[in-house]
Amino acid sequence: KGSSKTASITKTINAPVFLTDQNDLTTQEHTMRLLFFRRWYLNLLAVVVMAGLSTGAAWGQAMQEPAPDGAARVNVADPYEDWNRKVFRFNETLDRWVLKPVAKTYRKVTPSLIDRGITNFFNNLTEIRNLANSILQLKGESAVVAAGRFTYNTVFGLAGFFDVATKFDLPERPEDFGQTLGYWGTGSGPYLMLPLLGPSSPRHFGGMVTDIVVLPSAWDSVDSPTDLYARGVQIVDRRADLIPAESFISGDSYTFVRNAFLQRREFLVKDGEVADDPFASGNDDDVMLDDF
Repeated sequence: KGSSKTASITKTINAPVFLTDQNDLTTQEHTMRLLFFRRWYLNLLAVVVMAGLSTGAAWGQAMQEPAPDGAARVNVADPYEDWNRKVFRFNETLDRWVLKPVAKTYRKVTPSLIDRGITNFFNNLTEIRNLANSILQLKGESAVVAAGRFTYNTVFGLAGFFDVATKFDLPERPEDFGQTLGYWGTGSGPYLMLPLLGPSSPRHFGGMVTDIVVLPSAWDSVDSPTDLYARGVQIVDRRADLIPAESFISGDSYTFVRNAFLQRREFLVKDGEVADDPFASGNDDDVMLDDF
């Protein structure tokens, strides 16, 4: 009986230890799964939050950085125009009642120096994206410029608050994975007006998702929920900066935004190639002297 009682006690003592080990193992596996899915969930959520500028902001962006005169014309493929116009109206309403009022208030209460510094700070973070896509497009000079801009602005510009790189004659050369796909021959696809995201295309949207979820980013080092707060500030800041450009829109706003977006994207993919370049026409005449 003594030995039986001892064995019983030993079994009772060992049992909880075994269960605790199993629970610890299960908890670790569960935690790893949660961390994995949390990373991908937050990255996918960032696609919406990062690009959630709605149609009003897209208008402003198209007007703030339009393709210059002489830029190559694009063939507008808009087979889903009826649906796109409905989404356009939804985005327009959302922007009018939610994002734009917040951006106006932000613009009113934020000193211009602080506003410019916040814009510079977020622009500096995109240099990692510019660097990665410059390398993927085999653009060595653009990669060096992106690396140089990030270094100068981070070290000498107080983490990018001041754009000192431009003063060093290193202007930004924006590159994204949508441009990378275009560089290697991927077509733009039909025009799309996406809820919250605004003007897009299959190539542009796929590139945006890849930039945020797959390629390296400065945002990877920011913990949650700080990254979401920061992205929210970025959206409001960018929307506020684009308010003055909206006055340039004329005619049918849907058509205007569509054409401006497609032409701008094509201009970026072709690295500023213009259709009417007298120096690329093969004419040996000195066109610089034509007016004399």
